[in-house]
Amino acid sequence: MLQASTLDTVMRALADPTRRAVFERIARSDEITVVDLTRDSGVTQGAVSQHLKSLKLAGLVTERPQGRHVFYRAKPEGLAPLFDWLSHYDAFWRDRFDNLRSLLKEIDP
Repeated sequence: MLQASTLDTVMRALADPTRRAVFERIARSDEITVVDLTRDSGVTQGAVSQHLKSLKLAGLVTERPQGRHVFYRAKPEGLAPLFDWLSHYDAFWRDRFDNLRSLLKEIDP
């Protein structure tokens, strides 16, 4: 498992609903600018920029400057700490469901 601080950073970044919505818009786009992220979001450009900073620090997005514009793209590999952490619980619940299935078969043959 990766360091807890990395996992904490990713979880903290995605815990904020507005930041999560920004990340989801980026993930649905090939590339997107701050102006496009701000449009129809109900959030100021400054606030979007702050959310982008947190997402960059968490390793969830990358930026590509081109002239006066900066394009943002999702980094799927940035979600790896979260997937690694969740995979532990996948095995946990799978075992529990197998046990439940066996118990139900014993109760109702």
